[in-house]
Amino acid sequence: MAIKRWNSLTHMFFEQAIALQDKPLLFSKTGDNWNSETWHQVAEKITRLGAALRAMGVKKGDRVVIVSENRPEWMITDFAIMAIGAISVPTYTTNTVRDHLHIIENSGAKAAIVSTKNLARTFLKAAHQCDEMRHAIIMQPVALEQQLNVNVYEWDKVISEQEADVESFRDEVSHVSRDEIACIIYTSGTGGAPKGVMLHHGSLLHNAEGASTIIEPLGLEDNAFLSFLPLSHAYEHTTGLCWPLTIGAEIWYAESIEKLATNMAEAKPTVMVVVPRLFEMLRTRITRGVQADGGLKARLFDRALKLGFKSLRDNQPLSLFEKLEDWFLSKTVRKKVRKQFGGRLKALVSGGAPLSPDVGYFFASLGLPLMQGYGQTEAGPVVSVNPPWAPKMHTVGTLFKDTEAKIAEDGEILIKGELVMKGYWRNETATAETIKNDWLHTGDIGHFDDQGYLEITDRKKDIIVNDKGDNVSPQRVEGLLALEDEIAQAMIYGDKRPHMVALLVPDADWLLNWAKENSKSAARIEKLFDDKDLHKALDTAVTRINKRLSNIEKIRKFSIASEAFTIENEQMTPSLKLRRHVVKEVYKDTLEGLYKR
Repeated sequence: MAIKRWNSLTHMFFEQAIALQDKPLLFSKTGDNWNSETWHQVAEKITRLGAALRAMGVKKGDRVVIVSENRPEWMITDFAIMAIGAISVPTYTTNTVRDHLHIIENSGAKAAIVSTKNLARTFLKAAHQCDEMRHAIIMQPVALEQQLNVNVYEWDKVISEQEADVESFRDEVSHVSRDEIACIIYTSGTGGAPKGVMLHHGSLLHNAEGASTIIEPLGLEDNAFLSFLPLSHAYEHTTGLCWPLTIGAEIWYAESIEKLATNMAEAKPTVMVVVPRLFEMLRTRITRGVQADGGLKARLFDRALKLGFKSLRDNQPLSLFEKLEDWFLSKTVRKKVRKQFGGRLKALVSGGAPLSPDVGYFFASLGLPLMQGYGQTEAGPVVSVNPPWAPKMHTVGTLFKDTEAKIAEDGEILIKGELVMKGYWRNETATAETIKNDWLHTGDIGHFDDQGYLEITDRKKDIIVNDKGDNVSPQRVEGLLALEDEIAQAMIYGDKRPHMVALLVPDADWLLNWAKENSKSAARIEKLFDDKDLHKALDTAVTRINKRLSNIEKIRKFSIASEAFTIENEQMTPSLKLRRHVVKEVYKDTLEGLYKR
């Protein structure tokens, strides 16, 4: 399959729909059964919804909000909005009324499409307060006891009442260009109020074309993607939706994170887009399962890892006997592990946050092709990725084609190319601070090696500067801490201070076992975070990590968080990044108190 250059995302979709008419495209599960919709069926629904939105007065350039979990209707909604030249505004299902109100008011959205009753209840409370928001289409019937400022419609009725002349609609929408805004994606807000990133069709297509070039040696045909990260995030929106459409792949929507293992076995994906936190969780789960079984199985598993690390991480040649061992382990241990992921994986693509190299080598040693990439919402969002034939786990790979980069004097990574956003919606000041002379200032610190691989060392804004002026990379230290069996999450602290301290969240499974073994009455964090014995146990893990750190990085003291960092308590973004400013505010007295002991 040749990698094509399309005029727009909608041009791409309708051209693909003509070529792939009756081929299954979208898969979703109801009860025990997977249901599929063909390219032609999806094109009909996009046509009907696009016509309905136009009938409601939505026109070129208008903004339409999407509030939905991952499902076929999400894709249909997104492309119906873009097809009529309007701009989609994806939002997180975890948004509060306040969050929705900010996005509706900031974007000036005219309409919205919402999936469930529960999501509609929250969203409509915000929409009712905004005069510009006039229409809301709900995928589930919602009984309203009082009239709102917003006209509410039922999805099924809207879809069924419209004509579905796909050919005519395709011709009408063919004028959308690569330079036009496709969506406004609001950043997760790790450092404050979310800003609306204006991504144009060319930015998203640039990413899709770059991803296709990287994976082309593995095969662009007969691919299946399992979608489970939020489509409202730029990472999944581009690599889990737009990219698979450009290569004619199937898209399977996972039921939930809890059912991910089952869904992998059923969907048998060839590509999965994943965040590092999930890799860390899977690594812990796989390792503990093997350790619990013990015996020969555990010994073979450990041997597979040892040989993999020797070859892949340490770059040491295997002896003839070790090569025979490695072949045997590939036919046994690694085959069983791959089967747990469906058995057809061509690539596990990691992005959204830094991946610990040891975690990457862990999965690669088990025969799973892992590709770490790098980017940010403002760049479509992918800038670089490790090529599958020559990965370097401590780097984020090489640049996508037609992408320029340079390192500023202070180490900041600057990016130029079609992938760069148009700017921040209604925020010229922030746009001017971020894009200077066509160069996107990423806020990330890094460097290129002699082979053109990019290595990220930290976030410019997150770097901790101690009282002596030394720079400390918090993400590196936190990543090492979180890989210990005893620790699930960590945040270090020490700006303008003489040394580093940390806030730790114990691993839930480890904590449960520890409480039982030590005759503690409760395993809930809030009941144990002052327990001296628990501090001693965690101190053992911190001491192990301190041996690997420089003097300025070492954790001198720590405290235990009263609860895990989660999306619900707003201490994590929906893409599982730490909201440092929120955590610091919640635990300000605790962190400062560590310097007084």
